[in-house]
Amino acid sequence: MKKIIYVLTLFFVLLVSFNASAQDILKSRDLSTLKVDDLTDGDLANISAQLKSNNTTIEQVEAMALSKGMSQVEYDKLKMRLNGYSGKSDNTNDKPEIQVNKVGFGRQQEKIVNEKIKDTDNNLIFGSDLFDNPTLNFEPDLKLATPMNYILGPGDELQISVYGIQEYNSSIPVSVEGKVSIQYVGQIFVSGMTVEAATQKIKAAIAKVYSTVRSGQSQVSVSLGKIRTIKVTIVGGKQPGNYSISSLATVYNALHLAGGPGKNGSYRNIELIRNNKIFRNIDIYRFLVKGDQSDNVGLRDNDVIRIPAYSQRVTVQGEVKRPGIFEMKKGETFSDLLNFASGFNELAYTASINVVQKTGKEFKVQDINESDFATYSPKSGDVFTVTKILNRFENRIKIEGAVFRPDYYSFTEGMKISDLITRAEGLKEDAYSKRARIIRLKSDLTTEIVNIDLSAALSGDLNADIELRREDIVTIYSILDFREEYKVTIDGEVKKPGVYEYYENLTLNDLIIQVGGLTGSASKRVEIARMVKSDSINDGDPKRIELVQLEITTDNNEQIKNFLLKPFDVINIRRVAVYEKPKMVIVSGAVTYPGKYVLASKVEKVYDIVMRAGGLTSIANLEGMKIKRPIKQEEIDRLESIDLNLAKNDSLKEKLASIKFSTIPINWEKIVKDKDHYSNVTLFPGDEIEVALYNEGVKVTGNVLLTSEIPYRSGKGFRYYIDAVGGVNNKGWKRKAYIIYPNGKADVTKSFLFFRTYPTVEPDSQIVVPEKPVAKKMSTGEWVSIGSVITSLALLIVTAFK
Repeated sequence: MKKIIYVLTLFFVLLVSFNASAQDILKSRDLSTLKVDDLTDGDLANISAQLKSNNTTIEQVEAMALSKGMSQVEYDKLKMRLNGYSGKSDNTNDKPEIQVNKVGFGRQQEKIVNEKIKDTDNNLIFGSDLFDNPTLNFEPDLKLATPMNYILGPGDELQISVYGIQEYNSSIPVSVEGKVSIQYVGQIFVSGMTVEAATQKIKAAIAKVYSTVRSGQSQVSVSLGKIRTIKVTIVGGKQPGNYSISSLATVYNALHLAGGPGKNGSYRNIELIRNNKIFRNIDIYRFLVKGDQSDNVGLRDNDVIRIPAYSQRVTVQGEVKRPGIFEMKKGETFSDLLNFASGFNELAYTASINVVQKTGKEFKVQDINESDFATYSPKSGDVFTVTKILNRFENRIKIEGAVFRPDYYSFTEGMKISDLITRAEGLKEDAYSKRARIIRLKSDLTTEIVNIDLSAALSGDLNADIELRREDIVTIYSILDFREEYKVTIDGEVKKPGVYEYYENLTLNDLIIQVGGLTGSASKRVEIARMVKSDSINDGDPKRIELVQLEITTDNNEQIKNFLLKPFDVINIRRVAVYEKPKMVIVSGAVTYPGKYVLASKVEKVYDIVMRAGGLTSIANLEGMKIKRPIKQEEIDRLESIDLNLAKNDSLKEKLASIKFSTIPINWEKIVKDKDHYSNVTLFPGDEIEVALYNEGVKVTGNVLLTSEIPYRSGKGFRYYIDAVGGVNNKGWKRKAYIIYPNGKADVTKSFLFFRTYPTVEPDSQIVVPEKPVAKKMSTGEWVSIGSVITSLALLIVTAFK
């Protein structure tokens, strides 16, 4: 009773010393609405400071908090936040926190990390990859139920709960003396006991204090909370040393942390030493081959895992499923070794295995027959080689050609040609029955052909129905193989001209229907060229072919006179003399009726079309008429085929390929005066006549200071417009400037001696100033060379005149 009064008094003192925020929360008589998540770090700091100043803990005031209505969940949150907050420190000299693995139900374990070292020297040793894979760590699963045979020790933490009428919940660590201290119950010694035994002991102790536990109205639950860390020593591993691991860890977990056995370490005779005695011999092959984890026993504090050197190792290479280096125990045979290697693969030769052995002085070779696999004992250093089976068949025979199922078949002694044909489900209708062929391999490895009278063999003639041999290839000929492939050709005004198969009794009607019928441009004239056959040469008759002229009805694919065709005939259906679809040109710009116009005749000229378009409007530029004529693809191909001797980086070819139209200038004033003027050109389909609108501006572009359009002024020359845009820039090449007139003509600046003539400027013209070519500057060495040459010439001249 005194202890309870002391706790209540102490808790009241703590409440008085809290800051305003904490007082508002904890002074309340009803803490059922308290949300620990809303507490600030300042509130937690004050609570933690008061608990420390009074030498008490949050666990000791649990009863008071619960009596004021605080839920167990909120109390656990407060306890967790206070414990987490007390772990923080502003002192930079404090050691870093130990990382722990946290699981959903509260069990914790220190994080054990060991960097893996990839084994390159022993990667062929069977089992080494088990310890190189960082995803295989054999860590204990903290989510498993509490193992009842787990041995408790200092560092473990027990979660003890009383539930029912009376409630109690606390996480109590096992002290260094091996005891747990339970409030109102006292200290209970549990070190060295299993969880099951400790649970019974704790229940008995609590039952003495809690009457409802004794009566069965309340229950007691004991489980592991935080798990302790133990020390084990590994000798002979790839990374030997002392390791701190979980008390739930097993042998394989420790071996994985140490990287497995070292270079010469044994995989089959690993010793687990406990209390200076060999507790268990561990054979990893039992796990690798059978999945047997009986050797994966739990570890105890101060256990030693000793990995001795191997006694026997052998090598298996070739056609096995898992080649590598294997460790053998005394009494094991080649059959056991083959089991370790997962057996032969599909291509292995299993009748005999070659083994290279080491004697005291040299090597020797031995063959192990299949009957000796279960008795041969491998010796250390043996190298077993499993070879491939031969690429040949012991009972294969083949039939091909005019049978229903040509394929390979199994051969049996005494098989005849009729038997094989029966297995191939008989001859096809087109089979040639007079002869069949067998290609046979002779004893001297050369081949021969055996001919068979097939009809006699199938009719029961024993002499013709010869016996077959292994690897014979039987060929049944087809009469279609001896026929020439006949074709006919049709061309001209049909929808699908081409070469077609010839059939007996094929007529002209049949072929016209097959090619989709006649086109609308087909004439009534048909010409058929027919091959001439003769047994003799007639020099007086120069004809190569026979020509047949026919007349057909063009409006009907079914002809009254149905002409019978012959192989290799060439049929040509001619086009009507006049059959041209309307072709159009385009008139655009300053005409009365711009648009598309059909060429009424083959010699339609510019003047005709323009007048059909209503003539020019009042705003038309008479100097700005031109024709844009599409460039045909064959013209582009012809230009690309010409060797222009251009540099690799010259863009001229790209510019040529990008040109889609050619421009033809038109002088309308001359055409109006003289219809026979050369500007009044004949139009082609696709031409476009452009009539420009009158524009009084002159465009100046290229390498000038300002690209602009200057109003046209009569009498002003070329240089006036260049000066009007600020002149040329530092890259401009003024003496090569040129002008493009509205009708597409161009003119360039001309030079003669010291005189320069500039082209005339017209309204709507465009002046272009090109860029100067990049001049290659002479290097210092070139100047020195030129100076040397001039000096030498001067010396020669001086010497000559002396």
